[in-house]
Amino acid sequence: MKLGLQLGYWGSSPPADGHVALAREAEALGFDSVWMAESWGNDVFTPLAWIGAHTHRIKLGTGLAQLSARTPAACAMNALTLDRLSGGRLILGLGVSGPQVVEGWYGQPFAQPLARTREYVDIVRQVLRRQAPVTNLGPHYPLPYTGPGATGLGKALKANTYPLRTDLPLYLGAEGPRNIAQTVAIADGWLPLYYTPFHPEIFADQLRDAKPGFEIAPMVMVNIHDDLQQALLPAKQSIAFYIGGMGAKTHNFHKNLMARMGYEREADHIQALFLAGRRNEAVLAVPDKFADEITLSGPKERLKERLQVWKASPVTTLLIMGNGGVPMLRTISELAA
Repeated sequence: MKLGLQLGYWGSSPPADGHVALAREAEALGFDSVWMAESWGNDVFTPLAWIGAHTHRIKLGTGLAQLSARTPAACAMNALTLDRLSGGRLILGLGVSGPQVVEGWYGQPFAQPLARTREYVDIVRQVLRRQAPVTNLGPHYPLPYTGPGATGLGKALKANTYPLRTDLPLYLGAEGPRNIAQTVAIADGWLPLYYTPFHPEIFADQLRDAKPGFEIAPMVMVNIHDDLQQALLPAKQSIAFYIGGMGAKTHNFHKNLMARMGYEREADHIQALFLAGRRNEAVLAVPDKFADEITLSGPKERLKERLQVWKASPVTTLLIMGNGGVPMLRTISELAA
């Protein structure tokens, strides 16, 4: 099982501790990859280019690049450019985001996310393969465009820059059963938001047809503390925010995922508290068991034991995230070894 470093979003400004320093430490410790995220602030490719310029070996993962942030051809251009500049280190992670962001921030329709994903992935792969001019007959990303306002002069084109790798790895973030099954069918890896190695049967049906070499790389928050309750608190704060605030009341993929993992009543309660402005209560309503199973929390010796459960699971890479800085990276590297 490999280790990756998930740096997440910037938030209001670039982090004071410096992502480059963390990425370089992760590289020195033998981490396989470093990942960035985007929401409605920093983009995902620019920080990775900066990190790539200051590292040598570690892979650079977009976790996630949002589909609606750029057309599939533009995304493929970003990918082939960064892969070239980094010497073949990019992992392209994609995701649909949610309707609040897609329609409220990007001004795009959210409907039919699975069909949109299929078209998007196909176009990206066409660009990278560079076998023929890129075309798409689907309704979401028609190429050449012939819809309203078209001049009729659109021409199917091939990238005029040769990609370094025609088989650049492409992962998808997916939470719903149909989305996970589609990810297995069309992608090289899956980026779960919540995953428990204690109950791999939750996703067994969707992963049944995974081909050899298919990657499973969940985000795993790490908090090392002798008091387990204190260790779980950052995870519970994050979970409450995602279940309560990262999605509309009637359309929240994260809440639905928590429900499918056996916590439907608790997810409903967390969301209700959060939307009522009772955020501290929402945090406390997150079950300890749920927060514990999807994270690495507690004293060092406990983390060492629980890492063995992760190693025995179908997971291929742990994307480590947390506020512990360099000491946390060193401890996890030591325990994993």
